[in-house]
Amino acid sequence: MINLRTAYQYRLRPTQQQATEIDRWLSMLCAQYNYLLADRFNWHEQNRCSINACHLVCHLPELRDNPDYYSQKKTLPVLKKDRPWYKDIHSQVLQDVVKRVKTTFDRFLKGDCNGKRSRRPRFKSHSRYKTFTYPQAKQDCLHGNLLNLPKLGKVKVILHRPVPEGFKIKTVSITKKADGYYTTLSLEDKAVPDVKSDLKPDKIVGIDVGLKEFLTTSNNEVVAIPQTYRKAQKRLRRIHA
Repeated sequence: MINLRTAYQYRLRPTQQQATEIDRWLSMLCAQYNYLLADRFNWHEQNRCSINACHLVCHLPELRDNPDYYSQKKTLPVLKKDRPWYKDIHSQVLQDVVKRVKTTFDRFLKGDCNGKRSRRPRFKSHSRYKTFTYPQAKQDCLHGNLLNLPKLGKVKVILHRPVPEGFKIKTVSITKKADGYYTTLSLEDKAVPDVKSDLKPDKIVGIDVGLKEFLTTSNNEVVAIPQTYRKAQKRLRRIHA
């Protein structure tokens, strides 16, 4: 089966207390994002070297493990212990920040699926960090016009269009924009059937469309240009006469 993914965005109407809490979460998540990104940069700068030899008198510091997604995710319990206010944020939202750092840094070092590398990641200011995500949303999180968000409560949603039947909510993202707060629901439909093809590779024929001939197949079969207009010119002249 093919899983069809789509996204619906709705406007939120949070209470004043919920809006204040969302702003506080964004501020703390921005700080954590910058800290994890700085940890990646520190390892990258301290452990890479453009030469393969040095003087014996040179002191070489002991190399530490390269921070990755799993090692940085293990630091979250320590973060909550040292900074108890981070306990107010849902654990999966914090884990999504670690994943976001991993994706950003991997695109910088390795590139995307096409090998195209992005620019050096930048630290984010509070004005540029505007979204956080619940990566595993519950299917019953949306009741009517209320969106139940863990540790935030039920937030009113302006449903300008209904969620399609048969679609399941996979992730929920909260975004602060200039004109208010919005939620983006990532939806998945598992009921889309597979597209079965009965084509046989050894019987596929290539077609080349040209100007001299209408088309030429890979089997050297030539189809002449129909010349439909020129054949009908005599009849057209008689009709217009």
